[in-house]
Amino acid sequence: MHNHDVIVVGAGGAGLRAAIAAQQEGADVAIVSKLHPVRSHTGAAEGGINAALREGDSWSNHAYDTMKGSDYLGDAPAIETLAQDSPEEVIQLENWGMAFSRDDDGRVSQRPFGGLSFPRTTYAGAETGHQLLHTMYEQLVKRGIQVYDEWHVLDLVVTDEPAPEERTCHGVVGYDVQSGTIEGFQARDGVILATGGLGQVYDHTTNAVANTGDGVAMAYRAGTPIEDMEFIQFHPTTLPSTGVLITEGVRGEGGILYNSEGERFMYERGYANNDGELASRDVVSRAELTEVNEGRGIGDEYVHLDMRHLGEDRIVDRLENIIHLSNDFEGVNPVEQPMPVKPGQHYAMGGVETDENGQTCIEGLYAAGECACASVHGSNRLGGNALPELIVFGARAGHHAAGRDLKQAEIPTGKEGEWEPGELIYPVEPGELDHSGGDAIADGGHTATAPVMSPTELIKGAVESARSHVDALLSNPDGQNHAEIRSDVQQSMTQHVNVFREEDGLKTALKQINSARKEYQSVGVADQSRTFNTDLLHTIETRNIIDLAEAITLGALGRKEFRGAHWRKEHQERKDQNWLKHTMLSWNGGSPELWYKPAVLEGESKTYEPKVRSYWANGCRHILLLSIVGFPFNKLEVDPPSSRSQLCWRAGGGNRWTCYIH
Repeated sequence: MHNHDVIVVGAGGAGLRAAIAAQQEGADVAIVSKLHPVRSHTGAAEGGINAALREGDSWSNHAYDTMKGSDYLGDAPAIETLAQDSPEEVIQLENWGMAFSRDDDGRVSQRPFGGLSFPRTTYAGAETGHQLLHTMYEQLVKRGIQVYDEWHVLDLVVTDEPAPEERTCHGVVGYDVQSGTIEGFQARDGVILATGGLGQVYDHTTNAVANTGDGVAMAYRAGTPIEDMEFIQFHPTTLPSTGVLITEGVRGEGGILYNSEGERFMYERGYANNDGELASRDVVSRAELTEVNEGRGIGDEYVHLDMRHLGEDRIVDRLENIIHLSNDFEGVNPVEQPMPVKPGQHYAMGGVETDENGQTCIEGLYAAGECACASVHGSNRLGGNALPELIVFGARAGHHAAGRDLKQAEIPTGKEGEWEPGELIYPVEPGELDHSGGDAIADGGHTATAPVMSPTELIKGAVESARSHVDALLSNPDGQNHAEIRSDVQQSMTQHVNVFREEDGLKTALKQINSARKEYQSVGVADQSRTFNTDLLHTIETRNIIDLAEAITLGALGRKEFRGAHWRKEHQERKDQNWLKHTMLSWNGGSPELWYKPAVLEGESKTYEPKVRSYWANGCRHILLLSIVGFPFNKLEVDPPSSRSQLCWRAGGGNRWTCYIH
């Protein structure tokens, strides 16, 4: 058994920053990761890090933009913490040697990003995440922090008191990919989950194959509530053949979106006539799919992103990596031709419920980064806010787990604050199925049967349980192939729980996920080896994909409104009176419980009042000006098409203007 003060699960941006912070407090820290740190998916982040660094900008402006972008479902204490801490963390990265792009005067460069009122996105070409990852890995090596490389964490070790708020996390169980051994890791002070995203729930995603939501699924099954799982961000510019990301930085530098008719549709079709291509990601993604669905797509699949007019020198200087990605994966040289792009799953706004210090409701268990939900992003994340979330909340979780006395958290966790039960009629009963001999579908979030046992005894029991689980999988070489089950779930999610969502489709997805659960009961592993057995590991990950696909779909079916990234055909408006609340799911021994808690809109010195999140057309401004001077409008029409709401004013002479409100 391995013993440390703090165990960090995952070695991406959040995990590295958490480990460094805990080590700074004097803790004995170790990272347990199924990937080598510099292979983590943070390295694929391209765009940049939002931070209020310049004169004319402020953390309060950053906080307001983030709250507006969240469609007023973010929690103000977390959002303000992000905005306040981000400048210091960016400066720390620069001091550690991160190779930021710079202006002619030597200052760190900042560029515009969607939904921002100020160009506050710092960047390192189009490979910001890569630079960040390597910069922090250097610090890890310098400080001598131990990394258990290629150890796949199978279980959290948590006591089994009835209420999750009474439980304690004592460590994890890991599988050594290189040797096939299973061992325990005891954490004297805390376990920090930093396992990243869950993109493999979908079949078209910017996420790496390793992004299977392991930390979220394990925490969920161990008793921690998961929050706002229905809010999935679809990035508007991914390469059609692979899902590889084309950074928002292309549009930040002036890239233009065109449809098959050569229209700059973000303006000419009125989707966002004020911000155009730099409207927030949910707006641009819906616009692109609407163009395709209405017959103005290219090849009935994608639109064009054009940056040729920027000139080769500027493209090479600021976006060189994009040239290689487009050439390598689509055979298109973006210096000479427009790139094909379409929306792809990119980010999960929801995750493990935490407060602004990274703590969950289970004592000793923390989460940071994309696997966590504080909630910074609410129903929609702004571009450039993911990387500051990694470093800000990774640092806070690391400091707090190692004993630093941070400011008392204002965001309640678990059922300690105000909450209400959810009411939802399911087409099938969700959650775990009744089964016998359940080794093949063990929880993956080990809870002890006797809370009076010592932490060492608990971990030993969890190790034995995990060994039995793996033995059961390997003893069934002729069982159901996990890959077929995974593919069915991914295709169902992409078809029914995508950018546009309908009630019948969501119910169909739940039925198909339930069928996948039944098939998974007889899953087996054909590869009988104990070393580097990817078949075994992917089989274990597929269980996580099933649980998280169901959680996303349950949340989407329950939320009867259109907010941020969550579009519902039957509910084409944001309903603040009833839905300024977070969707919560608790596992409850395999029977998911849906409940809600209110969003926290009270900030440090102000309350964020919900407003229309609009990208007004020029015509709207003209209408407002004309109305002020008494122009004789005599009719107001409301015409909500399938993908956007539009208000149409008609003057006495029959003239008609259209304003799109998103």
